[in-house]
Amino acid sequence: MGKNTEIKLLGTPPSPFVNRVQFVLNLKSIEYEYIEENLACKSELLLTSNPVYKKVPVLFHGKKPPIPESLIIIEYLDEIYPDIHPILPSDPLGRADNHFWANYIDNKVCERLLDFI
Repeated sequence: MGKNTEIKLLGTPPSPFVNRVQFVLNLKSIEYEYIEENLACKSELLLTSNPVYKKVPVLFHGKKPPIPESLIIIEYLDEIYPDIHPILPSDPLGRADNHFWANYIDNKVCERLLDFI
């Protein structure tokens, strides 16, 4: 995997899901290595790291198990770096509201956007 960086992100450039994770990593000033995935010919790394959906993004953090799915990755990053530009609200109702809108965007907006790409 190249560089000696504790956090690595497996993704593909045109993906809004990968881009949202990159935004959070950059906002929190987290150093990471970007590993580009070719979705036309999925790598063994992707297939073993996200065997259920076989999609990017996937985050690798040291020797911990890989973390797939952008919203799960963002929540994880927010929990391990809580004092650097918090992304999610601390109160449960605010978090629930964020989850609702993020799910809506993923399932309604991005789904239609990806039809055009």
